[in-house]
Amino acid sequence: MTPADLDASTGAATSGLPVFPPTLREVLLRPRWLGMLALCLVVAGVFAWLGQWQLGRALQTDPTPPGATEQVEPIADVVAPGAYLPEPLVGQRVTVTGTWVPGDFLVVGSRFNNGTEGYWVTGQLRVTPDASSTGPTSIAVAIGWAPNLDVAHTAIDGLQREASAPDAAQNPVEVVGRIISDEGPALPRHDIDPQTMTSMSPAALLGQWHDVAGLSVYRPYLASQVAPQPLADIASPPPPTGSTVNWLNIFYAAEWAVFAGFAFYLWYRLGRDAWEREVEEIEDAADAASSGEGAESRG
Repeated sequence: MTPADLDASTGAATSGLPVFPPTLREVLLRPRWLGMLALCLVVAGVFAWLGQWQLGRALQTDPTPPGATEQVEPIADVVAPGAYLPEPLVGQRVTVTGTWVPGDFLVVGSRFNNGTEGYWVTGQLRVTPDASSTGPTSIAVAIGWAPNLDVAHTAIDGLQREASAPDAAQNPVEVVGRIISDEGPALPRHDIDPQTMTSMSPAALLGQWHDVAGLSVYRPYLASQVAPQPLADIASPPPPTGSTVNWLNIFYAAEWAVFAGFAFYLWYRLGRDAWEREVEEIEDAADAASSGEGAESRG
């Protein structure tokens, strides 16, 4: 049979000779589908690389030793101003020296201490500069816990007097506590003062601090382990010992493997759909041709 014997749109015979539909293998080996297979190989390769990258992040080859977070380290050895706190160092005990900035003692609500809801009194600690300092630097400090606002405001009055004393700048304080990641700003309930803070966010506190021109700020905050009277110490237990396996990253790696497999499935499914349409068109054309011949013979 010559190409002229085939209908241009369906491939059906026009000369009355039988036409056998192509097999699925023949359709998938056509240049169009081989080109699409090559594209799927590239996509699957990218997905496989991403999965391997996630697996590399999931397995910690140098995990934090047990009890390392309980050793008090200088804050400069743990995190730099403006930098994100690495996950293994969340809860690390650090020490920092500085002076309180008067007028920047603020209250954060919805703070629980051993299951009891209350408030944190916070302050801006202007860090004592060292040889590597390029400008003023501050860190947000959760100073202590108060059961109610009256106690919190009483504590703020005392802290304000100390920070405003004439010799305060010459007598820096040393604060020891746990360095903790920023909780992020949170909107208060609609029925309370919109300025009320319910999360410990240095970014939100910075918006209410004074004397912040050219100021560098630590992204995490410091939860002091010793509170002045009448505040109570903030309950801050050691962080749980982390696993050397990050299961979330393993889940992501499995997702990338599924995506890579889906790229091949999509190629196969599209090719099969094209094959089924072609077979159906050939069969319909053959049925139409048979019906025409039967009508001619009856005529």
